[in-house]
Amino acid sequence: MARLNHSTLRRLQNLPQIPSVWEGDRRPMATDTNPSIDADSEAPGECIIWVDGSQGMVRAMDMVPTDMGPEAIVRTLLRAMEHPQSPAPVARPQKIVVKDREIQFFLRGVLQDLEIVIEYVPDLPLIDEIFRGLQEVAESRPPQLPLQYAEIVTEKAYQIWKDAPWERLGEHQIISIELNLFGIDTLYISTLGKLGMDYGVLMYRSLDSLKRFRERVVKNKSYDNLEEAFLTQDCLFVTFDREDDLDEDEDEDDFINLASLPLSEIQPNFGNLHPLEGLRSILYDEEAAVVLVALEALHRFLRDNTQKLVRYQFPSLNRRYRIPINLPDGEKKQVSVKVETLPDIADELAAMTSDDESEEEELEVEVPRLRDDLVPPKSFLSLGVVPWETAKYLRSNTQFHQAAEGEIPEIGDGLPVVVIQTSKPKAELLIRSLQEAGGLEGICFNPGEDPMAGRNYDLGILKTEDGDLHLFGEFIEDDPVHQEARKKWEQRCKKTKGWCGLIIAMGLTGASRGQPQFKDMMALLEVRSIPSQELGLGPLQLIPAPF
Repeated sequence: MARLNHSTLRRLQNLPQIPSVWEGDRRPMATDTNPSIDADSEAPGECIIWVDGSQGMVRAMDMVPTDMGPEAIVRTLLRAMEHPQSPAPVARPQKIVVKDREIQFFLRGVLQDLEIVIEYVPDLPLIDEIFRGLQEVAESRPPQLPLQYAEIVTEKAYQIWKDAPWERLGEHQIISIELNLFGIDTLYISTLGKLGMDYGVLMYRSLDSLKRFRERVVKNKSYDNLEEAFLTQDCLFVTFDREDDLDEDEDEDDFINLASLPLSEIQPNFGNLHPLEGLRSILYDEEAAVVLVALEALHRFLRDNTQKLVRYQFPSLNRRYRIPINLPDGEKKQVSVKVETLPDIADELAAMTSDDESEEEELEVEVPRLRDDLVPPKSFLSLGVVPWETAKYLRSNTQFHQAAEGEIPEIGDGLPVVVIQTSKPKAELLIRSLQEAGGLEGICFNPGEDPMAGRNYDLGILKTEDGDLHLFGEFIEDDPVHQEARKKWEQRCKKTKGWCGLIIAMGLTGASRGQPQFKDMMALLEVRSIPSQELGLGPLQLIPAPF
């Protein structure tokens, strides 16, 4: 049994002892019932509570995992003595009562030097009353989706995830859904996910709300009032997050692209935004019915126009559908909807971001695709150099070699390279993906920033021959290790007249992790180092999703 150390004991013994009786217990807390969540998911945990029965006040409360040992109840008790959460004096009680024999014996052993009487009682009326109140609050809280719509709306959300409309639509390319249901004439759909960061579907209840929000975001260069701008939106939304907690070997700051995860790890979330109501992560009956119709209509429209909505092409299209739905009052209804692309609105929204737009001329811009589904997650990335002799060896001794279009001057200490090291199956998949894209055109580093976190990044980008841009790394700009590596990269690329290389290697978890040997190197692609100005992206800013 763990015991308090001497310094802690002396500190607690110096606390004034008051003639009061404290009650303590730990109990499981029930949570909302949601049919869309796996019944086998882990329980939320247990609540530990310590109350002063004489004063009728809570002194400390904690939520802990169910498998946490009895030490947890002692930690909460010590906090109740030294740092009570209620306006109560720092003190130790004269007596403690509990209704669990195991807890009683454990506390007797730990607190034996503090002159506290610890007794067993069959009932704890004050704690019973507090837990009844907590349980009533938990049970009265509405679920994220109404029970009658939870399963089918969640199913339609996963259908949209599989459709991946962000792979075909830019955020400014708006689709209208005319449905005339529960006072909503038309929803205006905007998708999130083109940059591989936030994924979702925003369903604006008015075109004015959409335009005002986008205009405020574009004009608000400092991002000081970005949260206020988000709260002015009038929309329903479904967004997608990772269902499971972080793996043990992941850091909170690690960027994980949801598109690279299996469907079982994706969780849809639903909610409402309104200028007067703010953010609400709950949909009520009528809202859930509207979202159900909108998601089904969007799914059918994407399915029927697979060949026309490609590579961000946005022609004028429209379709009509009849969608069956059970209304909240139990009535079954066929909702007639019209789904239509809005190319003029897309041009208007795109023009908001143009510095040199003109009312007299129409600006046609091909939106480049910046994706993050090419390089496998958790790959080991490094910038370095391979000696010229090594480069010659790899040209004829790798599974795949993409030769330079011209002669590379062998000047300096070698060929500057980006090394991507992953597992063998993933390395083979990466090579095939590059081949299917027509090969690699070049490697670029482009500035990026996260204004909300105050961080600047050096974004590593691969440009494939099909015109797509692929994010392969986010490097913190002021990291001295990366700064030195980038400085040497630029110096070496100058000597080679802009030529560099990409090495794809296996052996991510073996002894050669971070230092792949010849046998680990599976591909060498010799390409140009592309200046960021040539891509024309400018500094890329992470704009958080409005939820």
